[in-house]
Amino acid sequence: MTSGILDLPEIRALASQRGLIRIPQEIDVPLTPRVRQLIDTAEFRRLSRISQLGLVNLVYPAAHHTRFEHSLGVYRLALLYLRHLACDERFSQAVSPAQAELLIVAALLHDLGHWPFCHPIEDMRLPSVPDHELFANSFLLEGEIADTLRDDWGIQPRDIVALLSEKPRDASAQILTSILSGPIDIDKMDYLYRDSLHAGVPYGMNFDHQRLISSLTLNQAGNALAITEKGRTAAEMMVFARYVMFSEVYWHHAVRSGTAMLQRAFFFLHGNLDLDRLFRLSEQPVIDQLLKVAGAGPAGDLLSGLFGETRRLYKRVAQFSLFQDEPIYQSLAGRPYPWLVACGDALAEQLSKSLSRRVAPYQILIDAPPVKREIEFKIEVYFPKEDQFRNLGAVSPVVETLARKQFDDYVKRVRVLAHPEIAELCRSLDNLNGLLDTAIKQTVGA
Repeated sequence: MTSGILDLPEIRALASQRGLIRIPQEIDVPLTPRVRQLIDTAEFRRLSRISQLGLVNLVYPAAHHTRFEHSLGVYRLALLYLRHLACDERFSQAVSPAQAELLIVAALLHDLGHWPFCHPIEDMRLPSVPDHELFANSFLLEGEIADTLRDDWGIQPRDIVALLSEKPRDASAQILTSILSGPIDIDKMDYLYRDSLHAGVPYGMNFDHQRLISSLTLNQAGNALAITEKGRTAAEMMVFARYVMFSEVYWHHAVRSGTAMLQRAFFFLHGNLDLDRLFRLSEQPVIDQLLKVAGAGPAGDLLSGLFGETRRLYKRVAQFSLFQDEPIYQSLAGRPYPWLVACGDALAEQLSKSLSRRVAPYQILIDAPPVKREIEFKIEVYFPKEDQFRNLGAVSPVVETLARKQFDDYVKRVRVLAHPEIAELCRSLDNLNGLLDTAIKQTVGA
């Protein structure tokens, strides 16, 4: 049994040699007229001026790829997923061609609400900062994109909003959501590959995309993606790719230093910023606005170390993990950002006494895993000879170790970072951990 999904113009265009746009590495993305109408809007073109990885380029200088490129990659993967799943009888019965069109559009527009340095700012969970999925609504519900959805796609913008940001209400919506945001979703499959490619590291490319896509099916309940037995190894390698990319790229100590500096500067400034206006800008205008508002104060010093003529990152003076210094790690991981700021201020006060010189509060930063944790890798594997579904973690030691046992705690560290002027002095202290412990206790009692 085949599905009308295969007759959608974007699916048919996968086999065409015309109307293509090329993205790295030698990947052709089919553009139908109605897709071109979306990507030529000002709101979508804005993504071409927002980098995918933000401050990662401080360590990996070629990692300047954009959310525009990533969005095209995710859109293409949506087509590949649909082309394969359209031949699955249960999928074609659950998902109509019209719903498949919703998925295609949602895949293309899924990052529309991102602003520059979105994830580090969101991780702070400040009351004035919107969720980027909800921020996207202002781009989706009115303006050129909304008109294009109605006129060229016959889609109501609110249906895209529901798919991207609301809890799915039925099995069909749950299936589409699992394709967009799940253990083997199209977003993750693209960013692991693309981030690895541009950073110049092999970690995120070492899993078999084609094998994984060709093994896609529905789970036993028929409401989410699963894989057949032949995709098991590819799924295991994807788990490992994600683990290593977090360990070696996203949570590289120098990347996190830059992230902590940006977060502290934003914390200083956010009350004096028009966030709705700021978040609609592309990357360089956001940087310019932050520097303008910061002036010559502490936030300006932090930002000049990131965006000035000379890179001046804070130095790591102490580091803690779940399996090394667990008590300190557990005391700091997952704490609200304002609490971490208060703890850093308390530590700066302790250091001022021990070093017999003033250590300004902003010269000490505590970087820790945020409140929000990464999703666990839970997916079913279908064994056709036995007609049996089993959880991947139950049959895979790789997944059991790297995905089910609190992913965050094994790839993310708690770090104390110091201004370059005082880093060596801080490292020379024998009682730095004791001073931190005192600061933690003071903050708990604050």
